[in-house]
Amino acid sequence: MSDRWDGDYDAARRVLLERVATEARETSGLTGCDRFSDRVMGALAAVPRHLFVPAERREWAYADMPLPIGRGQTISQPFIVALMTELLEPDPQAVVLEIGTGSGYQTAVLASLARRVYSMERIPELAAAAGTRLRELGFDNVEIRTGDGWEGWKEQSPFDGIMVTAAAADVPPALVRQLKPGGRLVIPVGGPYQTQDLRVLHKDERGAARSQSVLPVVFVPLVRDRE
Repeated sequence: MSDRWDGDYDAARRVLLERVATEARETSGLTGCDRFSDRVMGALAAVPRHLFVPAERREWAYADMPLPIGRGQTISQPFIVALMTELLEPDPQAVVLEIGTGSGYQTAVLASLARRVYSMERIPELAAAAGTRLRELGFDNVEIRTGDGWEGWKEQSPFDGIMVTAAAADVPPALVRQLKPGGRLVIPVGGPYQTQDLRVLHKDERGAARSQSVLPVVFVPLVRDRE
């Protein structure tokens, strides 16, 4: 496979959007959502995924599949990106925390929909590369920090929504505390490198949280600094 692809990214993106829409209908019995909002689909269409994958894998940039990005990490499957974004329900005034910047692709989708995105990445090289990529693409409403996502970003809390793009054995208590009443936390829960449970946690206006299972998924593990 060469490090350059001369195919039609726009055509590939259109095929991907059709596939994501089809998968939404096919999984609606589990997710309760048979279509994604125009805002979410618009963000998926607008963010150039091929610029977030390694050059040698750009032929597969608009395939509905995760791809390796180095350091044992992956860029998520576009359907899962759309689903998690839909579950988070970020509005134009939302301030969102993302745990697991990775390539910055999910960050860009969130930044297209929310007022401000704070994103944490444990691997310094990935954080630096994502920050450069997002700035070059004009996303000036994103701030990235290198650190332990399990502890969240207390100084910028509370958040309207929190998305975790790595699997935790349990829901981190710090993230629940940093979520605003009325906010949502979307997170895969389960052991490393096995099927996990994608959950959405709703925090009501009194601060009580309830969790709902959505879909079986497989994510890289959320690693704590003490581990």
